[in-house]
Amino acid sequence: MTDSAISIIGLRKTYAPSRRSPAEKEALRSVDLAIPRGMVFGLLGPNGAGKSTLINILAGLVKKSAGTVRINGLDLDADPRATRYQIGVVPQEVVLDPFFSVYEALEYYGGYYGIPKAKRRTKELLAALTLTDKQHVNSRRLSGGMKRRVLIAKALVHSPPIVILDEPTAGVDVELRSQLWDYVRVLNKQGTTVMLTTHYLEEAESLCDRVAIINHGTIIANDTVKGLKKLLDYKKLILRFSDAVKEVPKTLEAFKVEQPDAHTLTITYQPSKTSIEELLHFTKQANLAINDLSTEEPDLEDVFRKMVAG
Repeated sequence: MTDSAISIIGLRKTYAPSRRSPAEKEALRSVDLAIPRGMVFGLLGPNGAGKSTLINILAGLVKKSAGTVRINGLDLDADPRATRYQIGVVPQEVVLDPFFSVYEALEYYGGYYGIPKAKRRTKELLAALTLTDKQHVNSRRLSGGMKRRVLIAKALVHSPPIVILDEPTAGVDVELRSQLWDYVRVLNKQGTTVMLTTHYLEEAESLCDRVAIINHGTIIANDTVKGLKKLLDYKKLILRFSDAVKEVPKTLEAFKVEQPDAHTLTITYQPSKTSIEELLHFTKQANLAINDLSTEEPDLEDVFRKMVAG
C-alpha cells in the first residue's frame, strides 16, 4: 500500500480545438504531484492555471491526455469506478437538485453510492454541518452558505478517505467560513486527506500542511508554508527608540532602512546573510536605546504573487 493518497506522474491534458478556442489548449503540462495520506494539502494558482482541470481528472469528469494517476493506490485508468469511491469532491459551482429537500438529496446520493439505508450517514452529516433544522427545506430556499454546507455533506455521504474542496468558501460570510474550517479540521483529525483550492491565501496558510503552486499548467513550487516563505529570503526588523532618531546610523547603511516616524526604524534584511543579533549589534554601536522591537516576514500571499509573476 502506497503512502500517497494521491500520486500523479507526468499528467498532461490538452483540449482539442473548439468554436470558443480554435487552437489546442494545453491545460496541464507533465504535472508530478504526491499528496501523503492524512495531510491537508493546498493547491494554489491564478485563474486558468489548471487547478479545475486537475480536480476534474481526479474526479473522473475529464479524460487526461497522458500520465499516471493513482488514488489510494488504485490506478485511475484500470479501475475508474473504484477510484471515485475514494474521493468526495466539493465543487466550486453550487449544483443542487431543486426538486429535493436537503434530507432527500443526501439520501439520494447515499443510494447512488450503493449504501444501504441502515448504513447511511444522513442524520449524522446534517447534525455535523448544522443542517438539521433545514433538512426538509427545498434547496432553492437555502441561503448561499447553507447550500455550501449541503455540497460538503453530499461529498461525504460515502465516507471517502479523500476530500477535495474547490473554493469551498467563495462568497461565504466570515462566521460560516470559520465553521466550515473547524469541520475540515475535525475531518482531518479523523484521518481524512484534504485537498484544498482557495483564493483566500490566509486560509491556506493557516490550514495546510503543504502547498503546491500551479501556473500555466505546471507545478512551480511544492513545499511547506514555512519552506515557501524562505524562498523570498527577506524579513523586516522594526525598532522603536526612546529618543528621536535624527538620521540613519552609518552602521546600518548597508541595509534598506525606512523611518516611518521620528522614533522608529524599519530594516529590511536577508535572514540567510544577516541575523537579528548582528542588526542589534550595529544599532548598539550607534548608541541608540531600543524601547521595543518586532519582526515581519513574508506571508503566503507574498510568495504566491512573486512566483506567479515570475
